[in-house]
Amino acid sequence: QVQLVESGGGLVQAGGSLRLSCAASGIISSINGMGWYRQAPGKQRDLVAVIAKGGSTGYAASVRGRFTISRSNANNTLNLQMNSLKPEDTGVYYCTAGRATYITDISRVDYWGQGTQVVVSS
Repeated sequence: QVQLVESGGGLVQAGGSLRLSCAASGIISSINGMGWYRQAPGKQRDLVAVIAKGGSTGYAASVRGRFTISRSNANNTLNLQMNSLKPEDTGVYYCTAGRATYITDISRVDYWGQGTQVVVSS
């Protein structure tokens, strides 16, 4: 089993920045891909960004150029730097991990964090 704990959410004005972090513990050796998903009020959970164990990344079109995902395999941490935030970025952000190299679909996610709330005011 793997446990994921997020931190860093909060309230920010449009145009501002936030940094989300996620600490992983447990059987870390089973993890390859990691990523962030988010769920806006009344909507389904959508992919935000993913990162493979080797460092290759992928982003949703809506956040590309504004968000940066990174991970430290040595420290078992995952980060998401969010800049130029928009009201439509509001939602609960989930740290995710899986055995697949790229967890670009919910079906590939094996582990979920509890989520951290991000609210971007206009």
